[in-house]
Amino acid sequence: MPGFELNGRAHLPSWPAHRDVGMLERGVLGEPVLATIDMRAIPHWMPWARDGRSLSTFIMSIHHLDTFRYWLGDPVRVLGSTRPDPRTTFAHADGINLYILEYASGARASSWDDVWSGPAREGAGADIGIRWRFEGTDGLAQGTIGWPGWPRRVPSTLDYTSRGDDGAWHRPRWPEAWFPDAFAGTMAGLLCALEAGAEPDMSGRDNLGTIALCEAVLTAGTEHRMVRFDEFRT
Repeated sequence: MPGFELNGRAHLPSWPAHRDVGMLERGVLGEPVLATIDMRAIPHWMPWARDGRSLSTFIMSIHHLDTFRYWLGDPVRVLGSTRPDPRTTFAHADGINLYILEYASGARASSWDDVWSGPAREGAGADIGIRWRFEGTDGLAQGTIGWPGWPRRVPSTLDYTSRGDDGAWHRPRWPEAWFPDAFAGTMAGLLCALEAGAEPDMSGRDNLGTIALCEAVLTAGTEHRMVRFDEFRT
């Protein structure tokens, strides 16, 4: 039986377009060098988020870690740092997460998952958003993720360029946004897989690798040490 779907990575327009519309699969960007996600956004923690052993890692960072796996595969080593979020009133260890993933190829991935984002809810001006960037030996792609603008419908964006573009940028645009389009696509993928008796495009078996990577990031951050991914991938 097909496994469950973890999140909307393959149906969020800018992230899968980056991989599937040719840039990674056809080598437009060359060999991966550095992938980064810079999140400055304030989540609305649901009641079930309280009293767990993890807050941000398994609720927020999981999406970015899943994306890095989608782009680059599994890392060899993980470095992490975490601290509580000053705004969140209930007890937790992992609020703001910073982590680096090291790959055997030499590629690196890093994300700053900043759920504090400054005192934007306490009277200061707000600078809220999520920006991502993927650099290769032959080009780069970058963009934004629109969900921090919810309940406004804010589409995500993608810009890319390569050596053969003579300094020009490509800037495709679409109307779809994370809410609800990414989740509608994910659920449709699962239902199609059930109907066909096949594995979904993101299987439960593959999602276990993302859970293992969350465990690695949480361990690295809370135990203040570098960890090997294969300690957690069993």
